Amino acid sequence: MKRMILTSSSGVGLAHAGRADMVVPFIYRFVSGPLPSAAHLDRYLGWRESKFYDEVHWSNFVRRSPFVSDEDRARPLLQVIEIYGVDLVELWFDPEPNSQLQLSWLLDSLRSEPSITENLRLRRVDFDLREADPSELRHRDVPQVDIAESDLEIASMVWEAYRAPTPELCAGLLGRQFGKLCFLKPAMEDLLAELPSPVTGLGATEMRLLERIAGGHDRTDALFRPGALGIRVFDPWELGALLERLAFGPAPAIAGLDGKLATLDPDNARSRNAAFRRSRLSLTEFGEAVLAGREDFCRHNPIKRWWGGTLLTNERLWRWDRESRLLIGP
Repeated sequence: MKRMILTSSSGVGLAHAGRADMVVPFIYRFVSGPLPSAAHLDRYLGWRESKFYDEVHWSNFVRRSPFVSDEDRARPLLQVIEIYGVDLVELWFDPEPNSQLQLSWLLDSLRSEPSITENLRLRRVDFDLREADPSELRHRDVPQVDIAESDLEIASMVWEAYRAPTPELCAGLLGRQFGKLCFLKPAMEDLLAELPSPVTGLGATEMRLLERIAGGHDRTDALFRPGALGIRVFDPWELGALLERLAFGPAPAIAGLDGKLATLDPDNARSRNAAFRRSRLSLTEFGEAVLAGREDFCRHNPIKRWWGGTLLTNERLWRWDRESRLLIGP
């Protein structure tokens, strides 16, 4: 029996676990920045259009294997599954929000292919795949469930809602049952919590950063360490962007972040990492007031950032009240 595993970037270790003939990790980050266009995502799963590998493709992060020839790796993923007679396609996506968004996108993309969906099985991964040891994954018992049409419908609704130009559809989904896709609802709750608070103007991770800095954690390596914040929505480089937003506005909430970060090329990872390591962070007086709920960060600083398909600006600012689970419009 030929097996293929589809997973998020958190599951790259599965390639060393020996549980499938091929492991395909998806690398897109949907929790920060503008979402890739539908056409771009279609090309990602489709034919590799350039022999020079200048556009990301599903096969870029797949280990070379006799299971699929180098020539066929340029084909659409669904075509490879059919040509090579894959009997079972397992979905390994852990509970963290970006992985769950990838799962909803993938199921939405596969929904129109009944020949593939019949062979889909969802592994209920209730642990952190990124931190799992491949040798332990080899034998770990992970429950497996079939995928029904109703599950595909739920995934499509979630993906459509997240891509919408406002968060209203996502907030409305919290009242629904998600069935076998049981990690989608808590993931959506975590994502909504990243919208600005009606009191502080900051999302959950931004507030957690202020709390940790106020508690004496003034080094970025401690803040960026996996699990340090107790919230797993953003990757370390995305946390860096949050710190810059908190530190470099007209009314900064954070002091001590190396000023060179404001001018360094975003792709200059080496220099940026060095600048983060040089930083010694503290809260400004304004930051202390925001943390205490006495000031609203958004009223003193320009806002322009993406939340799914929603562009948040000062004039078009959607907020989320976590206590009342209420979406507040502009």
